[in-house]
Amino acid sequence: MKPKTDPQLAFLISINVLILLCAAILSRGAFIDSYNLQSMAAQVPELGLLAIGVMLAMSSGNGGIDLSGTALANLSGVASALLVSAFLSADADPWAFTVAFVAVAMLVGLLGGVLNGLLIAHLGLTPILCTLGTQMLFTGVAVVLSGGVSVRVGSAGPLMEIANGLVCGVPISFVIFCVISLLIGMTLKFSPFGIQLFLMGTNAKAARYSGFALSRILIRTYGMCGVLAGVVAVLIASRNVNVKWDYGQSYLLIAILITVMAGVKTEGGYGRMICIFLSATALQLLSSMFNFLDASNFIRDFAWGMLLLIFLATMRYDLKSLFIRTTSIPTSSVQRPPASTNHS
Repeated sequence: MKPKTDPQLAFLISINVLILLCAAILSRGAFIDSYNLQSMAAQVPELGLLAIGVMLAMSSGNGGIDLSGTALANLSGVASALLVSAFLSADADPWAFTVAFVAVAMLVGLLGGVLNGLLIAHLGLTPILCTLGTQMLFTGVAVVLSGGVSVRVGSAGPLMEIANGLVCGVPISFVIFCVISLLIGMTLKFSPFGIQLFLMGTNAKAARYSGFALSRILIRTYGMCGVLAGVVAVLIASRNVNVKWDYGQSYLLIAILITVMAGVKTEGGYGRMICIFLSATALQLLSSMFNFLDASNFIRDFAWGMLLLIFLATMRYDLKSLFIRTTSIPTSSVQRPPASTNHS
């Protein structure tokens, strides 16, 4: 029996190859330099992890989405930098500082994600309005804590190595992204939580009658989104040596675009991790190509917005139908066998 191919996966692979070829031709081969490839791989995780959070929220159905990921990541970084720096020195004990910074950032992210889940699950708030409100809340808290200025994290060696170090020529941050993607993908595919999450997104009424604790699933889902935001906070701090409340203002748009390009349905019930991964790499390749061409940031933002609108418009159609034309035989043209006559 011939294996069934995924048109979305084939489409994303083709997009990655096409962008890479175009960029290599336009840059006369400079684009595929090993240093440039390492630089691009190091930039994928921040956007990719935020996109995974958006995918998890969208998969829960009922208009699920998380608009607070970037704001929560900034709050996690600011809160962790201020709290850990008050007790530990990055220069005196870099390993303790790094462990404490990672732990506090992920804890703050978890608390923010659980807050979203509680508001949506128990108060019945619409996810898009709820996370828009918590986005403003998280940003406001980060501004108050930092005084509106950037907060220096410190130059702890192990922390700086997370975003700047290499393992066998591959950025450590990219390895972290791959491991997290693999773990969440396996969780969604093989664990009861993943099955229940997709069933809830497909048919919430059926999930309710099946005895699933829908509130608990929602809280766990948004809690995972918060933890991912905490990991992004660690990567931001590791890369920039400081954190600020307004870092990555365009990240939300790009994270949603990655999710939509990956074929995640806005009505919920579907999400594939390999498609999120390829969608993130495609947008990073496109962004790097814009940089090589010295394109304005306004042109890049315009391209992101246009791509998002195009993919939202085409999500109503099956990608397979764009490449394979199916023909149907009218019922009126089908010849029927003559009716038998009874001579008795």
